[in-house]
Amino acid sequence: MNFRIESDSIGTKEVPKEAYYGVQTLRAAENFKITRLKMHEDFIKSLAQIKKASAITNCEIGLLEKNIERAIVQACNEIICGKLHEEFIIDPIQGGAGTSANMNANEVISNRAIEILGGEKGDYSIVHPNDHVNMGQSTNDVIPTAGKMTILKLIPKALKQLKRLYDALQEKAIEFDDIIKMGRTQMQDAVPIRLGQEFKAYSSVIKRDILRLEKVQEEVRVVNMGGTAVGTGINADEQYLNKIVCNLSNVAEIELRQAEDLIDSTQNLDGFVAVSAAVKTCAVNLSKISNDLRLMSSGPRTGFGEINLPPKQNGSSIMPGKINPVIPEVMSQVAFNIIGNDMTITMAAEAGQLELNAFEPVIFYNLFESIETLGNGVETFVDNCICGITANRERCKNLVENSVGIITAICPHVGYKKAAGVAKTAIKTGESVRELILKQGLLKEAELNDILDTVAMTEPGISGKQMLVK
Repeated sequence: MNFRIESDSIGTKEVPKEAYYGVQTLRAAENFKITRLKMHEDFIKSLAQIKKASAITNCEIGLLEKNIERAIVQACNEIICGKLHEEFIIDPIQGGAGTSANMNANEVISNRAIEILGGEKGDYSIVHPNDHVNMGQSTNDVIPTAGKMTILKLIPKALKQLKRLYDALQEKAIEFDDIIKMGRTQMQDAVPIRLGQEFKAYSSVIKRDILRLEKVQEEVRVVNMGGTAVGTGINADEQYLNKIVCNLSNVAEIELRQAEDLIDSTQNLDGFVAVSAAVKTCAVNLSKISNDLRLMSSGPRTGFGEINLPPKQNGSSIMPGKINPVIPEVMSQVAFNIIGNDMTITMAAEAGQLELNAFEPVIFYNLFESIETLGNGVETFVDNCICGITANRERCKNLVENSVGIITAICPHVGYKKAAGVAKTAIKTGESVRELILKQGLLKEAELNDILDTVAMTEPGISGKQMLVK
C-alpha cells in the first residue's frame, strides 16, 4: 500500500495515500477498538451539516475565501448524501470528549475539498482541517450539537412506529369491546373487565409516551454552537456567533435555538438524560404490555388462553408444535437494553467535571441505540403481534362465570362477611357463586341476575344491555 506522511503534536505517521482521513483519525482508530462498530450514519451527516453551516457563515462574514467555502460545502454535501462514510473509521466509544470524531470529520472534509480544488490529499496548505474546516468551532460545541441533531432525526422515526402502535391498539380495543373476561390483581381473580378496556388502557399509556417524546425534543433543540471550548466563544467571531445557529437550522432543516447561557450548555448534559428518561419510560410500558400479552395467551390449553398471538415461528427444537410468544419476548428484551442504557447515560452525564463533560461519546452510543431499537422493536411488535391478535370468546366467558371474583358485586347486597363465606365455600367445593347464593337463599334469582350482569360490572351505572348497544 502507498502511504503519505502526516504529522501532528505526537509526531509523524504513515497514512494510506488514498485515505480521506488523516493522522489524527488514524491514531484514534488505533487507540479506540472498543465496540468495533462505526459512528452512526445520522451522526456523521450531522457533523457534515455543522461543517457546511460553519463554512457558509465564515464566508458570509469574510473570514473564509469563497473558493475554499465552495469546496468545503461540496465535500459536506457529498457526506450528507451518504458518500465517504467508510472514511469515518473511529469507534463510537472514544476518549477525548469526541475530539477524534470531530477531527475525523475535519480531515475527511479537508482532503475531499483539497481534491475538489485540484490538490493532492494531505496538502493542507490548500484546505486545512483545523484552520478552515474547524474555523470558529471546538469539539466542545460541535459534538454535543451533532448529538442533538442526530436525536432530532431519530425520534420522529420512533414516534412514527409508536403512533402505528397506538392506532393498532385502538382498533383492538374496538374489536374486543364486547368480550367480557376476568380481571386480575396480583395474579389472582379480581372482577370482570372487558378485553377491549384492557387494550384501550394500553393505547392510553402509549399515547402518553408519544406526548413525552414529542415534548422532550424541545430539550435538544437548544445547542451551544458558537460557545467553542468552554462556552465563552473564544476564537469565534462575534458575527459568526450571531449567525451560526440560524444557518445550521437552514442547512439541516431542523429547528435549533442557541442557548442563552453557552457555558451552561457546554457543561451540562441534562437534556440527554431527559430524552433517555422518556425513552426508558416508554420501554417500561412496552415491556409491561408484552408481559400481559404473554400471560393472556399462555397455554394454549393449560394457561389463561384468553387471546391468541399470531404464530410466527417454531418454538422448540425438541417439542413438536410448540409456538412461543417471540415478538413480545423481543420487545421486552429491547426494553431491558434501553433501561440499562439509561443507567449508563445517567452516570455519564453525572460524571462531567467543571467546564466540560468528556463522556458524550458513550452517551450518544447508548442513546442512539435506545431510540433506534425502540422504533425497530415497536415496528415488529405492531406488524408481527398486535395486528394479528385474536380473542377466545368462550374461554373468556367461562373463566368469568366460574370465577369466585364476581362475589365482589354481591358484597354490597349481602354484606362482606356473608360474601366472604360464599367465596370460601365456592373455592373449597368447586360450586359456582351463583349456585351457592341461591342455595343459601341470600338473594332471589331475578335480583341475582341483575347484580351478576357481567357487562354492567365493567361500566358502573350502565346495564349490560345498554353497554352492548353503546
